[in-house]
This record gives sequence, structure tokens and C-alpha cells, in this order.
Amino acid sequence: MTVYANRFSGRAAVITGGASGLGKETARRMVAEGAKVALWDLNADALKAAAEEVGASFTYALDVSDEAQVAAATAASVEALGKIDVLVNSAGITGATVPVHEFPLDSWKRVIDINLNGLFYCCRSVVPHMLGAGYGRIVNVASVAGKEGNPNASAYSASKAGVIGLTKSLGKELAGKGVIANALTPATFESPILEQLPASQVEYMRSKIPMGRLGEVEESAAMVCFMASEECSFTTAATFDTSGGRTTF
Repeated sequence: MTVYANRFSGRAAVITGGASGLGKETARRMVAEGAKVALWDLNADALKAAAEEVGASFTYALDVSDEAQVAAATAASVEALGKIDVLVNSAGITGATVPVHEFPLDSWKRVIDINLNGLFYCCRSVVPHMLGAGYGRIVNVASVAGKEGNPNASAYSASKAGVIGLTKSLGKELAGKGVIANALTPATFESPILEQLPASQVEYMRSKIPMGRLGEVEESAAMVCFMASEECSFTTAATFDTSGGRTTF
């Protein structure tokens, strides 16, 4: 991991899905680069362990699909950190791996509630604090599935397409106000979320990547940290690709 000394000095970040995968790796890097970080996650035990591992300043266990819990987490994080300069929305689930006509309704609703509605609640709750300060960086983790669609993953693909659309709208709303919002569209990378998928689905996604391999979580974390930094100053309402060549738009 290449560390840029003090890139986030004086900055406070909230990272959802912070107990594992991309959220935890992003937190590790931001802390190393000077940020105070609050981790949000549903898994309280994993959250505590992750905070100790990466040096996070604050944790909050919640279900992001519950708007009231998101509002409470935002208030608690502002009190603990003093402000929120950066929001990284990394919480997400895959849902069932079946064709549309067989898709369980409860799985569909849960994926949309976490991946899209939950992300909306987080943005809605945190943006006013950024506008008040005249500065903010929002990174919404989408997926190449939101651009191309993956077979037997309709809920996940639809939710991530929604994230891209929401980010484009949000970024344009906030342009000129000191707050920048962009989406990350990674291809499949090594992460605990792959445990939710059958091996055949993972292999299908690997086969679509021209580089012939899955990504590494550190590669996407590096991109997130650029997107979350002051250096990302003239790009908003956009998508940043980490897909090994799978998507080029």
C-alpha cells in the first residue's frame, strides 16, 4: 500500500460497510493518511475488530436500510468526529443468484433496501453537514453490474444501476457548492461478499474481465481514496472504473 502522507490530515470520514472488504481497506488507508474515521456496519462484532485493526476513531452498528438508524448514526458520528468531510457508501449485499422469474421477493426487497435505499438515506443525512461546511466528498460504490447487468443477479444489477443514476443527479445538484459526489464501478474483486455467491457466478464474472483475473481490494481502495481527497476537485457526477478493462465507459 502506497501511503500519501497527511493527504487526509484534519479530515473526518464515515465509511459504511466498514467492517470488511473495501470499506475496511479504505478505512485502513485513510487512517494511515491522517483521517479520523467512523465505521458503520450491521455486524457489531466484526465492526469492533475492524476498528481495532485499522485504527478507526468511532464505530456505529446499524442497518442502513432503516432511515432512523442512519439519522442517529450521523448525529453520533458528527458528535464523535466533530464533522463529516467524507462519506464512502460501501455497504452492500448480493442477494439471490437466480433468474428474474424465480427471484424471491424478500431477497429483491432486501437488496434494494440496503444497496440503494440505504445509500440514499446516508447521502440524505450527511449532505446537509457538508453543505454547512462548504466542503465534502461522497463516494458511492456501484459496480460494473450496474452498467452491463449480470445474468441471475437482477436485484444487484438494478440496485447498482440506481446508485449510478442517483450519483449523477446528486453530483449535479451539489456542483459549485464545494461538495463532490462520484461513483466507483469495480469489477469483481477479492472480498468477503463473494462468499454470498456460487463459484459458477464468480467464475462467470472473472471470465468477463479482459485482464483475466479478479481485482484486489487494495486497487479499488486506492481509487476511492483519490475520489475522497481534495485532489478530486473538477470531476463530479461521474463514474470511476476499476474493472480490468471490462467496462470502458
